[in-house]
Amino acid sequence: MYVSARSDYALRAMLAVAAEDPLGGGAPVKAGALAGSQDIPLSFLQGILVDLRRAGLLVSHRGTEGGYALARPAVEISVGDVLRAVGGSLATVRGLPAERAGYEGVATGLRDVWLAVHGAISLVVDRTTLADLLGAGRRPTAAG
Repeated sequence: MYVSARSDYALRAMLAVAAEDPLGGGAPVKAGALAGSQDIPLSFLQGILVDLRRAGLLVSHRGTEGGYALARPAVEISVGDVLRAVGGSLATVRGLPAERAGYEGVATGLRDVWLAVHGAISLVVDRTTLADLLGAGRRPTAAG
């Protein structure tokens, strides 16, 4: 699994919003404040925030008191939700989702390996929520 800067920034921004309002629907956090607190270039962050809003993970509020808030509680938003919102498939083979990898001959079994890798990654990121990362109930490993 390759974690891009975009994915890392998206998770950091979501955690910063969740830290301010873990139940969602609270006071919005301005994009500039998120960028500053997480050392993310604002122009890059703005595109990420659009993707997170389109995926239904954030809601945006306009105006001088506007900004971004969680669309639902932090306990209901997984790391996998955020990664898929900004990066698509969790595991890729030659730029394609693992499910689309196809082989012939002696390499036929590779597809099963890539699917197992995808499944293992999904297991960790889909069961780890923003609330887990913010609190004592961290689950950073498949064994955790």
